[in-house]
Amino acid sequence: MEEGVRAPKENGMTLEFRVNGRIGKPVAEVFDAVVNPKKLSGYFTTIGGASGPLVEGTTVTWWNMAPVIVDKVEENALIVFRWDAMVDEGEAPYKTRVEMRFKQLDDGGTMVTIAETGWRDNERGQKASYMNCEGWSQMLACMKAYVEYGINLRDGYYPSEIKGVVASEQQDFT
Repeated sequence: MEEGVRAPKENGMTLEFRVNGRIGKPVAEVFDAVVNPKKLSGYFTTIGGASGPLVEGTTVTWWNMAPVIVDKVEENALIVFRWDAMVDEGEAPYKTRVEMRFKQLDDGGTMVTIAETGWRDNERGQKASYMNCEGWSQMLACMKAYVEYGINLRDGYYPSEIKGVVASEQQDFT
C-alpha cells in the first residue's frame, strides 16, 4: 500500500473524500492551470504562490510553506501528490495523498475530480479531512472562475486572504 494511504478499518470506515467540478475549457488548458505555477497562483496558491511546476518526481512548495511531493503526472489526465496532514501538537507527522483526474467531456469542457485519502482516524484527522474537502471544493470553484473568465475569486473573499495569511484552521468570523 502506498505511503499515506490506509486500508479500510474493520468497520469499513476511512477518512477520505472526492469532489468534482466541470470547467468549460479543453482538458489541456485546465490541466495547465494546475501544473503551471503562474496560473495556479492566480486562483489557488495566491499567497506565497507555487515554487515550480508539478513535475513527477519533484517536490514543490505551495504558499511558501507546504511541500508537495509529486508522485505521478500523466499529461492532461492525472496528478498524484502527497503533502503534510495537519496534526495536533505532539502528534507524529504524516502525509495524505491527493489524486486529481482530468477528463475531456464531449461538450468541450473538462471534468476535474479531486480525491484525498490517508488521514488518521482521530478527531484531528476528521477535522482536517473536512477542512480539505471544503478547500478542494473552493479550489474547483476558483479554478472555474479563473480559467473560464479570468476572475480571481479569492481576492477579498476569504478572511485569511483579506488578512494576507494562508488559512490553517477554520475560523468563525461571525
